[in-house]
Amino acid sequence: MKFPLSRKAGQRPNLRLCAFAGSLAVAAGLLVSGSAFAEKLTIIVGGMEKQIYLPAVLTRELGYFKDEGLDIELINTRAGVEAENELLAGAVQGVVGFYDHTIDLQAKGKFITSVVQFSQAPGEVQMVATKYADQIKSPADFKGHTLGVTGLGSSTDFLTRYLAARAGLKPGDFSLLPVGAGNTFIAAMKQDQIQSGMTTEPTIGQLVKTGVAKILVDMRTPGKTLEALGGPYPAASFYVQNAWLDGHKDEAQKLANAFVRTMRFIASHSAAEIAEKMPKDYYVGDKDLYIQGLAEGKAQFTPDGRMPKDGPETVLKVLSAFSKNVQGKQIDLSKTYTTVFVDNSAKTLGN
Repeated sequence: MKFPLSRKAGQRPNLRLCAFAGSLAVAAGLLVSGSAFAEKLTIIVGGMEKQIYLPAVLTRELGYFKDEGLDIELINTRAGVEAENELLAGAVQGVVGFYDHTIDLQAKGKFITSVVQFSQAPGEVQMVATKYADQIKSPADFKGHTLGVTGLGSSTDFLTRYLAARAGLKPGDFSLLPVGAGNTFIAAMKQDQIQSGMTTEPTIGQLVKTGVAKILVDMRTPGKTLEALGGPYPAASFYVQNAWLDGHKDEAQKLANAFVRTMRFIASHSAAEIAEKMPKDYYVGDKDLYIQGLAEGKAQFTPDGRMPKDGPETVLKVLSAFSKNVQGKQIDLSKTYTTVFVDNSAKTLGN
């Protein structure tokens, strides 16, 4: 049976159509063979080129998905909020995105769970255009300026609003503009569409090297994150819908096994060794700069895929400071993440 899923090179697939066709294919297989077979799993990543989401691609490149007998397709999107929408629509089985979406969605009556926690710090940096560096010396100086985020409702949106609120600003004191990441972010800063903005490696390194921008607030390590946000901030994670998790615990465990092996690899190898395993086009033409950025931010990653102590509480505090969705809502943090699968992986792989 064939399905109209072909697309031009570089064109993003219609995920909802893919999910529908995949379901038909599974049904057809059952009719023919009378038994179930391994289903292809699709995971959408909120920016595969970003170093904060490096574990997703690294797991594939190391062959850990295949070692678990998994057939995984990684799909790229420009922002975590877009990935979240595809998950809720049932077009994909999992997302590599920021943990804070689990809290934001629970406030809206929708439940997703972080299965493996990739990072204990956002890996994000608030940049300021060099020509505005004398005017914007802290988040308190955001007033009257336009700030770049990957997308409205994204984690960069959440964190930017919190930095401003913590500095005593109100929502109307500044403007937010969705500019994506990479080249679109750099262009927005060069063209003065934004005077400051939040982004990740390798964009950070490119901006600094070319003199376009300077670092204003660094959140690439647990220590610097504590200074900026007041506590640990679990960020990049692998999350799924609760309904999917309830019916696919075997697949979830295999995914956890693969990802935990990757977190251990990151913890036990240098930035240069990790970079060697990544696709060459991720270097954006400057391998040394890519390695430098990874070395400076490698501490953001958890060594074992576990949720950092007190991390969920910090994220809830951040969202509660400005989000009308979260304010006044009873959030059950125990339902936003699970350690069951990473604990099982530790037993299988050895502590």
